[in-house]
Amino acid sequence: MCPDASSWPESARAQGALARPISATRSYKELEGNPVKVGFIGTGDEGNILLTEHPDKYMDVVAVADLRPHNLDRAFKGDPNDVRIGLQRKLGAEKAKNIKGFKSHKELLANAKDLGIEAVVIATPLNTHAPIAMEAMDLGLHVLTEKLMARTVTECKQMIRKAKEKNLLLAVGHQRHYSVLYENANQLVQNGLLGDIRYIRAQWHRNNSFPNSDQWRNSIPAADKAVEAELDKTIKEYGFDSLKELVSWRLYASTGGGLMAELGSHQLDACSIFLGKVHPLAVSGYGGKNFYGVKGVGSADKQSDDRETDDQIFVTFEFPGKNYDPKTNDRDVCIVTYSSINTNKFEPYGELVYGSRGTLFMKTEKEALLWKEEGRGSEGGGPDQRLWVVSTNQTGSPGAVLAAYETSAGPKAAANTGGDLATNVSRGYKEEMEHFAHCIRTQNFAGPKEGGLRCPGTTAMADAIMAITANLAMKHKKRIEFKPEWFDYESDAVPETDSSLA
Repeated sequence: MCPDASSWPESARAQGALARPISATRSYKELEGNPVKVGFIGTGDEGNILLTEHPDKYMDVVAVADLRPHNLDRAFKGDPNDVRIGLQRKLGAEKAKNIKGFKSHKELLANAKDLGIEAVVIATPLNTHAPIAMEAMDLGLHVLTEKLMARTVTECKQMIRKAKEKNLLLAVGHQRHYSVLYENANQLVQNGLLGDIRYIRAQWHRNNSFPNSDQWRNSIPAADKAVEAELDKTIKEYGFDSLKELVSWRLYASTGGGLMAELGSHQLDACSIFLGKVHPLAVSGYGGKNFYGVKGVGSADKQSDDRETDDQIFVTFEFPGKNYDPKTNDRDVCIVTYSSINTNKFEPYGELVYGSRGTLFMKTEKEALLWKEEGRGSEGGGPDQRLWVVSTNQTGSPGAVLAAYETSAGPKAAANTGGDLATNVSRGYKEEMEHFAHCIRTQNFAGPKEGGLRCPGTTAMADAIMAITANLAMKHKKRIEFKPEWFDYESDAVPETDSSLA
């Protein structure tokens, strides 16, 4: 039984029951009253996943907004043979036609009161998270924003302060906090089954070296192209220089946070959970644009690639051990390494937790594999000797999880898995939204910390600090020690303006 199982939503209970031996089987009561009226801002790849996964018993989607006509249309129609099914298939055509579509978040917020909107879900490019969240909270709306929480730590602190000033919920979509798979695995770690943990290796390697394989480099769809001239006149007020920059925002320094923000933040968040949600001591690393734009490497289009973000990163974090003390026991340290590259994906992405008694592999958010270390009187484990695998199919019987999908997944035919890809295996999206709505309805802000959210702004800010400081360490080619005041939302001290780091 998970010690915090009472905070698990209804949809997590079923998944937890299937993912034994350790499960979250107890939950709060179902939502009392009407579903929370929600507006979804941003309906691109991630926004459409959230629309597909949204718990309609807990959330009543009354409006959606996106600057791009292509994305707005996609919100309703979804993608053929893809996990993003769209509101028409999710809710039915009759119900979906009552949902308002707006051309910008400003239009949606201007109509929020008339539509009875109580909260917004933000799944827009990184540089817009904070401005949109602040505007929404100024109107008295609760906010669930996608990760990374914001592009700067200064913005993170401003968001937290605003939420506390307005007595509103501020949740951030680091979904591993709501993944039953990760919760089960973390119980093994916290119960000491792995022994003493001194090293965690995390990675997310992709191969974008083949033509048209880079999912972050997108062409402008016809529906958007038709209004490009019109959009380019107003797009600067939304934080973009051009429609091209908006469509491929992850590639540019002013709109995205690179590999560390988009991929590494997920995995450093997981590592922090396994280590007891402690803050890191220091970070160092290397990052470079070593494939795209290198003369003589790859095809001609790569030589002229205008991306500003690194195409490979290698970082090393130092975390405090259980008995760490800077004066008396400064050697009690756990090392976490992270790498992300764009030219090879030989190994699956995930996190490997190395303990003195066992090894845990969180593989592609689908399986938790555990191996025993060799010791006196007992043999060690290996790929063919794993102790257990957390893995289920839709019927609950053990088996390969063919219906799971990854954060960066493209189209996958539902017919190949015998059903709806988005409902077979949970990765925490539905649970985080369900619990967000539950916390809004209970309005128990005087009770559990920050309304009882599992990933509130203060928790998510730590993930942002890790990602942003790692980027600074790579930029300045130096080891950076984390300062306690960076993690204090009441302090104005932040890494991006710390003169000692330059």
